[in-house]
Amino acid sequence: MSDCHDGCNGSRREFLSGTLKLAGGAVVTVIGASALASSSSSPTRAPRPGGGEYDWDEHLWAYLVDTTKCIGCGSCARACKAENDVPEGFFRTWIERYVVGTEDSHVDSPNGGMDGFPPVQVGFVANKSFFVPKICNHCRATPCTQVCPVGASYRTKDGAVLVDAESCIGCGYCVQACPYGSRFIHPATHTASKCTWCYHRITKGLKPACVTVCPTQARQFGDLKKDGDPVRAVVEHDRVQILQGHLLTEPQCYYTHLDKEVR
Repeated sequence: MSDCHDGCNGSRREFLSGTLKLAGGAVVTVIGASALASSSSSPTRAPRPGGGEYDWDEHLWAYLVDTTKCIGCGSCARACKAENDVPEGFFRTWIERYVVGTEDSHVDSPNGGMDGFPPVQVGFVANKSFFVPKICNHCRATPCTQVCPVGASYRTKDGAVLVDAESCIGCGYCVQACPYGSRFIHPATHTASKCTWCYHRITKGLKPACVTVCPTQARQFGDLKKDGDPVRAVVEHDRVQILQGHLLTEPQCYYTHLDKEVR
């Protein structure tokens, strides 16, 4: 903990940001290569939450989405925004609508799906339509932590990928590196922001807000270290998919019944 407050943090950010602008390419290349050479499952630093009552060595969290159950109601996105004070125009979780035909497809997410989905007209014969919730995938081999020049993006021992806002300089490298589009620079704090799986809740035995409010249980959250956990059972025994598996990021957000059109 430092005695230096807003003024000092601002000066440090300005200095480091200026340095990165001069040699940004070199920094990303060197850090990325170094991180890729390390173990993909090795967590970096993180403050122990819950005042020592929560033991992160006992948990390994995972997220599961059943796309056949999502009705596009937007309850999850609204709950996330309220729980985490997400600024207007930005989303930590959102829903995409896919309208698919033989010759073409249409994808949209009006206002992140928060207000539901109005009817849409497409210029092709549609064969099917469905909704797909999206969040940060909390990857084991996460690109965002690899490119962060100050170690502000990190993976906890229980599998969550978080951002230390006190260390973040707002360079945006992690935003560009995320292949899932799940990060943004907060307009007020000028630091990276993203889904945390509601870390302040799960370390107290609660579910993420989006999971809690889902009326169809399309979203589920579980512990891969816990015997009898429903999410663990699905991941271990059923056919699950991940987004952009060819990138080898090892996402910890799993999907069932994921269509090939989803990206």
